[in-house]
Amino acid sequence: MFKTNEYFDGKVKSLAFSDKKSEATLGVMAPGEYEFGTSTIEVMTVITGELNILLPDCVEWQIFGPMESFTVEENVKFKVKVKVTSSYLCRYFKKCCGNCSCS
Repeated sequence: MFKTNEYFDGKVKSLAFSDKKSEATLGVMAPGEYEFGTSTIEVMTVITGELNILLPDCVEWQIFGPMESFTVEENVKFKVKVKVTSSYLCRYFKKCCGNCSCS
């Protein structure tokens, strides 16, 4: 039902959960710089604080605050700078194969 995740010596922690239609994590990041890899399409929404994001193929960092979201494609890496402890919701999506009725 629930799974806890811990990364970067405990500076990033999340609680993973899923239902019949989707998977997600709700997490917290301490101040620092991190690089994450994706295996699915990810839509990340900042809940509190602020995340500075360097998306793949971008040269400029983008700042996302509370209730702002960004999308990261599958099988890429992206960088995150965190100045103040921040929380987020990350939803995971698989690309549709075209032979199903994805929602």
